[in-house]
Amino acid sequence: MDKVHGDPVMTDAITQTQQLQQAEQAPHTPERHARHGLIRTFHPRRGRASTTQADALTRLWPVYGYTIPDPHHDYHTPEVAPDAAFDRAALFGRGAPLVLEIGCGMGEATAEMAAADPDRDYLGADVHTPGLGNLIALAEARGLTNVRVARGDVLFLLRDSIAPGSLAAVHVFFPDPWPKAKHRKRRIIQPDTVALIRDRLEVGGVLHCATDWAEYAEQMLEVLQADPGLRNRHAGYAPREAVGRPLTGYERRGLRDGRPIADLVFEKIGS
Repeated sequence: MDKVHGDPVMTDAITQTQQLQQAEQAPHTPERHARHGLIRTFHPRRGRASTTQADALTRLWPVYGYTIPDPHHDYHTPEVAPDAAFDRAALFGRGAPLVLEIGCGMGEATAEMAAADPDRDYLGADVHTPGLGNLIALAEARGLTNVRVARGDVLFLLRDSIAPGSLAAVHVFFPDPWPKAKHRKRRIIQPDTVALIRDRLEVGGVLHCATDWAEYAEQMLEVLQADPGLRNRHAGYAPREAVGRPLTGYERRGLRDGRPIADLVFEKIGS
């Protein structure tokens, strides 16, 4: 995911932000959690929030933020009880169709899509604190009332807090490719995870994936085509001009480095 440069936070004044960063930087590896029967699909990145991002986290988290309860990691900062309910109507202040963005990075693409789509709500989920701070800062600056963020493992959110048939769309843009063969089981696009996402989609709801890793694109296409409840909206990969996805900074670097970008757009079909 792309990063935004800024002045590092060097003061003790932003206590809440520092607590979030300390939790993010704590030892946290997929191997550790595998002992609990859980395979993590992400590897948390370390990094300090810029002044703008830290300020947004401090001021706006009570309005924009939700911490996903996680039995295997102390993500409960700001304080969220382990059994706290995910109340989307309370979080957004309305009952609009919901788009879940898995791995929202620095949030530029999420903010742009939400601005162009005011009738739907956008929930950006990630474990990278500076990126979440950047997204809510963008939302405030642009006056977006249909953007919220969730911090933690999105698979817990999907499994425990999202009702079946309740999502209008799920976006998985440029997830960690886990390129080593021994790590490929950690990729988020796997049959079991896709089945969970599909179950949470409404009929006609869309699962849109994108990657710049050719081998992962092939696996994505194979897994998505094999799911009996999904239908490909295109013949193979989706044409870039047809997907309606903003160009991200990460994507620009991929194109600059000569990596082909693959989009896959599948919709949930009825029984």
